[in-house]
Amino acid sequence: MKNLFKLSALLFFFGLLLTSCEETRDDMQTPKSIYELASADSDLSNLKAAIDKAGLASTLSASGNFTVFAPSNAAFTQFLTDNGFASLNDVPTAALKEILLNHVLASKVMAAQVTTGYVSTLAKGNASSAKNLSMYIDTTSGVKINGISTVTKTDINASNGVIHKVDKVIGLPTVVTHALANPNFSSLVTALTRSDMPNFAAILSGTTNSPFTVFAPTNAAFTSLLTELSLPNLGAVPTSTLENVLKYHVVAGANVLSTDITNNMNVTTFQGGTFNITTTGGVKITDANNRVSNVIATDVQCSNGVIHAIDKVLLP
Repeated sequence: MKNLFKLSALLFFFGLLLTSCEETRDDMQTPKSIYELASADSDLSNLKAAIDKAGLASTLSASGNFTVFAPSNAAFTQFLTDNGFASLNDVPTAALKEILLNHVLASKVMAAQVTTGYVSTLAKGNASSAKNLSMYIDTTSGVKINGISTVTKTDINASNGVIHKVDKVIGLPTVVTHALANPNFSSLVTALTRSDMPNFAAILSGTTNSPFTVFAPTNAAFTSLLTELSLPNLGAVPTSTLENVLKYHVVAGANVLSTDITNNMNVTTFQGGTFNITTTGGVKITDANNRVSNVIATDVQCSNGVIHAIDKVLLP
């Protein structure tokens, strides 16, 4: 009887051990792909449908290291409403594909690795067939993308990368989108949107006269200008002066990347005046008044143009 009891106990022990091993094997299964995770998440069903419509299922199922900022169902619903679409089926497939690719990075970036600055997405806009669209990530308070979408959940690991959930669909960024997103351009935005100015926001968001190349002065550049002109604030700059200055920073009809810039390049601006660019010792712009500005950041690619940051406001 004792031997029977011992045998039963031993069998019970081995049963528990086998069950434990099975559970361990289940836990150690290969992680699902980004596409599989999106398909299994009820709050990403609209994203899954969009991926299917755009023909990106195989891309997001394949091996690789992607980062996907995944819009929730509510984000897609809002996107459709904001853009006048009755359903996802009404969104043109080509446009939808680029919008989705605008949520994807070509490398795996975990939450702890996210920093403030520009990264490239897999999307392309109309301004350039060579340069992928830029994404601006701001980590000042949480994680904000292009000034539009906030990360709500992070580090959903996949076999081919990682998913971070976001609360807005990240549309293809225009010049205005990127100017608004980067707080270092807040003075430029204030100048462009001054009530006595032309509707620069509409111009630089649109396609007429595009693509645009914008040499964008930083906040520090505007502060320096006000000191130089002995003016108390941007509101004190005369209307005609400000309009001409702002137009002087824009080149219409060209997406001029840093690789397109050559030494002693003469540039005709949207204002009608010209300035000269040299590349010796860094890229520098000499304006009509022989004042020199340094190009301090390049190739912020937008759907309708490109932005280069400069450290001094140019004067025509």
